[in-house]
Amino acid sequence: MNLAANLQHLQTRIAAACDRAGRAPDSVTLQAVSKGQTPEAIRAAADLGLRLFGENRVQEARAKIPQCPGNLRWQMIGHLQSNKCRDAVHFFEMIQSVDSLALAGEINKWADKAALTMPMLLEVNIAGESSKFGYGPERLLAELPEINGLGKIEIHGLMTVAPWSADPEKARPVFRKLRELKQSCEQILGAPLPHLSMGMSGDFEAAIEEGATLVRVGTALFGPRVKAKNGAEMPNEA
Repeated sequence: MNLAANLQHLQTRIAAACDRAGRAPDSVTLQAVSKGQTPEAIRAAADLGLRLFGENRVQEARAKIPQCPGNLRWQMIGHLQSNKCRDAVHFFEMIQSVDSLALAGEINKWADKAALTMPMLLEVNIAGESSKFGYGPERLLAELPEINGLGKIEIHGLMTVAPWSADPEKARPVFRKLRELKQSCEQILGAPLPHLSMGMSGDFEAAIEEGATLVRVGTALFGPRVKAKNGAEMPNEA
């Protein structure tokens, strides 16, 4: 794995996608998806200047974060169970995967106990895939005012995972719909939402062209995931 070369290549591609979209390169943040990566690999990425990391599992993050440099920023990007909310509020600066009013309420409860305000993104299952978590667009719009009324959370935007395809152009309509949904949310809230977290290793350029502010990249940065003991490749979320 040549981490430095991978990062340079990613930064070049991000800048080119921003140029095509008429956006400034610094309008997009590269989030390193560190699921399954060792503290040593994360430290190497940090040495190259990366600061924002995304974890998929609370238990893995809880064990790993104390072993990593203290100046890194951590966000939860995987499905969050309600019984993990207390730890999530403690270890993460943002939770990107809020997919129900009940989960938002549980995060609000633990944020209140910790005397802090928790930024979050609302995860939307734009394509309606049964294998993925996330709000349906209509339910999100219906529950948005109640979520926004919770006193210890802040809605910062939306997140989605597009259906996998070898052709990244097939993800473009999903990204466009998320951007349009964000505009509808802003009308309901009467305030701007700064973030669209969308795009991963295979489709982040299309996501940037459709308005992504956060792209979650694992494989294209760290290389292919380690294979499980049965020889199958571990599920790739980025």
